[in-house]
Amino acid sequence: MKYHLIILLFFLLHFANAQNKMAFKSGEWFKYKLSYSGWFKAGEATVNLSEVDSNNKLLHAKMIGKSTGAVNLFFKVHDRYESYFYKRNILPNKFIRNINEGGYTKNIEILFDQKTQIAKVDDIKNNTTKDFSFKKNSQDMVSVFYYLRNFFSLEKLDDKNEMSIDMFFDSENYKLKIKYLSTEILNTNFGKILCYKIQPYVQSGRVFKKDESLTMWITADKNRIPIKIKADIIVGSIRIDLESFSNLNNPFEIKFD
Repeated sequence: MKYHLIILLFFLLHFANAQNKMAFKSGEWFKYKLSYSGWFKAGEATVNLSEVDSNNKLLHAKMIGKSTGAVNLFFKVHDRYESYFYKRNILPNKFIRNINEGGYTKNIEILFDQKTQIAKVDDIKNNTTKDFSFKKNSQDMVSVFYYLRNFFSLEKLDDKNEMSIDMFFDSENYKLKIKYLSTEILNTNFGKILCYKIQPYVQSGRVFKKDESLTMWITADKNRIPIKIKADIIVGSIRIDLESFSNLNNPFEIKFD
C-alpha cells in the first residue's frame, strides 16, 4: 500500500512540475495596440486561449485583429486566425484563416492529420479542397506562437544564435528561422521588463522591406510573452505593444531599480 502511495505521489508531483513548465494555460488573454510609424493608432488585436474539451487534450487559440478609428475610412481590416492544437506537444489539429483586408478576402480551413502528415486545405471562398503533405512537427501560423513561447531557449540556439521551426501555410511548407539578438530591459507601461530580443526572418517584397524587417521582444520569464513587435514595411513601420493581459500561467516578472 505504501509503495503504491509513493508511486502515486511521484506521478502527481511529476504532473504538477510538467504543468508548471508550460508557458501558458487555458483562459490566458492578451490585448495589443497597433500603431503606424510608432504614433498613429491603426488597430488592435486580442489573443485568447481556451479548452476544447474536459480532457484538456486540445486547446483553442483565437487571434482577432481589426483596424480602428480613421483607418477604417480608407482601409478597413478584420482578420480572424484560429488554431486547435494538442496540448501535450503543441502540434496543430485545425487552422482557420478568415481575413478581410481592404476588400481582399480569404477564408481557409486546414485539417492536420498528424499520423499521415497530410493537410486537407479547404478554400471556402473558392469552394476547393486539396490535400498536401507537411513535414513532421510543422506548425501553423497561430500554434507557432505557443510553440515558440514554450520551447524557445538560449540553450537550443545553434552557433549562429538561430533556431528553426517547420511551418505549413496555406499550401506550402517552409522553414521559419528565428535569430536571437540580445537580452535587454524594456521600458513598458507595466514597468521594466527583462526581454529576449529576437528576429524572425520574413520574406521581403510585397509587405516587408527586407528579410530582417521584423523584430520581437519576448519576456525572459517563464511566460515568454511577446510584449513588443516592430515591423519595417514598404511604406513606414508598424509597431505592436502589449496593452493588457490576464490569467497567466506563471508570475509576470518586473524589474525594480
